[in-house]
Amino acid sequence: MRISLKGILSVVLMLIMANVLAAESMTPIGLSDIKVAGEIGRRIDLTINNNLLALDTENAFLVPFRQRNQESGYIGLGKLIDATVKFAAYSKNEKVLALKKHLVGEAIKTQEPDGYIGILIPKSRLWGVYDIHEMSYLVLGLTNDYKYFGEEASLAAAKKLADFIITTWSAEPSRIPGGTGQRANMYGVTTGLDGALLTLYEQTKDQKYRDFCVNSAQYKLANWNSAIKMDEPGKPYNMDDERHAYIFMCLCVAQVQLYMQQPDPKLLTQTQQALDFMTRQDGVLISGSCSLQEAWHDSQVGSGNVSESCATAYLTRLMDRMLRITGDPQFGNIMERAIYNALFAAESPDGRSLRYFCALEGSRTYFDRDTFCCPNNYRRIMAELPAMICYKVNDGVAVNLYTESTAKVDLGEGRSITIQQETDYPASGLVKIIVTPSETMEFPLSLRMPGWCPKIQLTINCETPIDVPSRKDFYTIHRIWKPGDSVTLDMAMSWRFVRGRKSQEGRAALMRGPVVYCIGTAHNAELLKKYDTPNDLILDPASLGTPIPDTSVRPDGLKITAKAWPPKSETKDAAPLDVVLTEFVDPSCITTYFRLPDLTNAVDDELINKQPEK
Repeated sequence: MRISLKGILSVVLMLIMANVLAAESMTPIGLSDIKVAGEIGRRIDLTINNNLLALDTENAFLVPFRQRNQESGYIGLGKLIDATVKFAAYSKNEKVLALKKHLVGEAIKTQEPDGYIGILIPKSRLWGVYDIHEMSYLVLGLTNDYKYFGEEASLAAAKKLADFIITTWSAEPSRIPGGTGQRANMYGVTTGLDGALLTLYEQTKDQKYRDFCVNSAQYKLANWNSAIKMDEPGKPYNMDDERHAYIFMCLCVAQVQLYMQQPDPKLLTQTQQALDFMTRQDGVLISGSCSLQEAWHDSQVGSGNVSESCATAYLTRLMDRMLRITGDPQFGNIMERAIYNALFAAESPDGRSLRYFCALEGSRTYFDRDTFCCPNNYRRIMAELPAMICYKVNDGVAVNLYTESTAKVDLGEGRSITIQQETDYPASGLVKIIVTPSETMEFPLSLRMPGWCPKIQLTINCETPIDVPSRKDFYTIHRIWKPGDSVTLDMAMSWRFVRGRKSQEGRAALMRGPVVYCIGTAHNAELLKKYDTPNDLILDPASLGTPIPDTSVRPDGLKITAKAWPPKSETKDAAPLDVVLTEFVDPSCITTYFRLPDLTNAVDDELINKQPEK
């Protein structure tokens, strides 16, 4: 099921060599075909009940579209509709279904005869900053309402709005929206247009929507080819596709979507550049996310405005798209790290507040609005997570994310497979997978072997356990399955210190499974009164024991009490300080890196590939 790759950097080359014609090797199952529990499911439910359904959608989102009196601005109604549609398809919650119907209906009511839906006055429409960005996600959300619910009125409104964008811009093809006149900045203010039009094409098969993305003088998605640049301190912020991580990865996702429609290896070269930057040039952080001041950076700085939630969302989405194409589990490894750390840490424990950024060092703050890009991109990616757990592969099933869940995979011709996971992952690495085919049948079951795990024991039913060697691969079981058969994975989940890089050199982060641990103020108030630079504390690796329950942040959370020496002290005598380390999602987190008496106890991050190409 996996295309043979020599590391992530060789994806494009191997696709060319293998003459790959199939756009996807792994197909996600439908949102309505899975029910998720465990920590991922709890977070999804929390986002639905305590965030989505708690929004003041009338005043914050809908009123500006009824008034249409602004010269510039951005709300994010389209992203909210897209998230609500997917949450409704997944949950079938009556309140979410009602909210979807209300948001869509009220948005369509504001559509003008020429097709415009937005918040701007006539002279600013399309050309004003972020107006195309706003309209693009409205097209996407309305199109997905048709995709998931068959709503013809939503599809008609999406087509009419897309036609407005295409017709208006085609009348002045040399004009650049946003007022800067720079094509690189154009991608910033039109983010999402490509993906929206490609999705509309998928649902209508009307070639003009794809043609505008691919062949028009304005866009030419297939030819987009920018070199990653990092933001330069002291210079004015530049909202362009070269520096801005979210914009860059959004364009990558669109190119991968186009690749899935018409496979051409050159469409993956920009994604390859992003993967290279993150995994070979220190662009990915220990939390699994990236960005500083919304821009690319490779310094490993963890303080300030790092790990933009939009970047986390699109990094997760990009990993999903690449996993589908290549079957390479490394994309699942990165996805898992980002979800359990950067993504979940961007949401308050009660689910109501969201973060624009999620620092690794120093205090974290919540965003002051429910509107704008990050809160809505957070809702969108949370609504998509159920489809990233299991995939259909070659008339079989691949399990990517481990969490309590029940998924039904339709094989066609009246045959199906139900996959039920019983686990408390990531609290432990014990996962039982119950396989229930609609009839006794032969098919492959593929399981992602996490890159962090040094030893895995696998048991089928009550047979003799199999020791699976450490490998970055999917482990595939070919057999005739009967209803009620089971596979148990016992993944050794030991503590490990991950060696810091660049600005974190000389320090290490503590991890267990996919979860990063941190020092937070909530459990270390007295210690921090005396030592205000906790990343200079010297942790004693020998003092780490078994994690203990910690429900202060999440119901099944864990913490660990360790011993430490004061900064710059000798480590010959017993460590005198008690330090409590909690999971990265702890909202009081202020540092994730520490010093060790001997860094040889640390290991390299398994997500990073510094080996030269052979």
